[in-house]
Parts: sequence; structure tokens; C-alpha cells
Amino acid sequence: MAFPCTGVILAGGRNSRFNGTNKAFLEVGGTRILDQLYGLFTEIFEEVILVTNDPLAYLGWDLTIVTDIFSERSSLTGIHAGLFAASHQRIFAAACDAPFLNRDLVVRLLEAAEENYDVVIPVTAAGYEPLCAVYSKRCLKPMAAQLQQKRFKIMGFFKSVRVREFSEAMVREIDPDLISFFNINRPEDLVRAQAYLNGERVSSKEAI
Repeated sequence: MAFPCTGVILAGGRNSRFNGTNKAFLEVGGTRILDQLYGLFTEIFEEVILVTNDPLAYLGWDLTIVTDIFSERSSLTGIHAGLFAASHQRIFAAACDAPFLNRDLVVRLLEAAEENYDVVIPVTAAGYEPLCAVYSKRCLKPMAAQLQQKRFKIMGFFKSVRVREFSEAMVREIDPDLISFFNINRPEDLVRAQAYLNGERVSSKEAI
């Protein structure tokens, strides 16, 4: 059963470390990352939104495409745009270059959000994981106020809303290797992703 929540995929990066190649279209295990995320999101969420400033590149997917409201590119700008456009009161936000997002972890974060929290976010030894987190519509006003001041750190508005931290220990019960937080940031990360698929142990934080 789909959750009454909107899944938001952020695809607004410049892909500078890939010489402009769109990371959403990179293949991991023979499947494009965006196809993997789209399959997961359509299974979990009643609505799927993709945030991008290049909408023509994504017309092949059956989802809602929106662009940033604020002109400066940042993850916070993308989260704000997705949350603003969402039909539901909550969104789950993820980056388009996360090939190993764990379904059970997403579901557990959504269940935690039902306890009336505005943000439910994993916290590991490396810090917050804001691109694997739930945000409510109550975040819109403090997000916008922060963006108007050209402050782009996602956690900057947290003091204005109700936040539930999902500890590393809680995450590891579901995702022992924290592989949900693995992102394809550089070409060598594709090699590491394939190594993970081949059974090698890969730390998600080496990719950051």
C-alpha cells in the first residue's frame, strides 16, 4: 500500500565531476539510477515529484516535474520546491544519484513522521543525512525565510520545527552498511558501486 506522502527526487545538480553527464542516467548493475529510484518511489508513495532545472530531459517518466522557485541552486532549494509542489503534507526527499536506497528504511522514517514530527532525519557519525529524510509542509515558511537570506545549509531551519533524529544504531538495524547514504559523486564511485554489488564491503561515507 502506498503512503499518503510525496516522494521527491532531486535532480538539480551541475554534475561537474562527471563532465556534465547527468548522474541520474548513470547505470549501476545495468539499471539507470533514476529508474531504480522511480521504481521504488512509485511503489511507496502516492505521488512522485522530480525537481530539476532541465525538465525536457525527464519527459519519459510518469511523474510530476517541477523547477526551483529560488534561483540559487542548492539541495535546500530543491527540497523547498518539491515540498511546495507536493499534494501531501509530507515529502520524502532523496538525491537522484543514490542507487542503494533501502525501502525498509524509507518506510520506517515515514512511520516515525506520523508521530507529528516536521522532520525525520537519520544521523550517523558523519552527521545528518538530509537527502534521506522526511519533511512536512510546516517547514516551508522557515525554509523560504532562510533561502531569502541566501543561507543554504539544510539544517539551518531545524530550530524552527519539530525534528526527530533517527540514530545510526536505528538505521543499522535496517541498513547495516549505511549503503542508503551512498551517492555517485565521482567516476570512481561507479566502480565502488559495482564492487558493492559484487559482494565487497563499501563504506557510504567514502563517496562524499
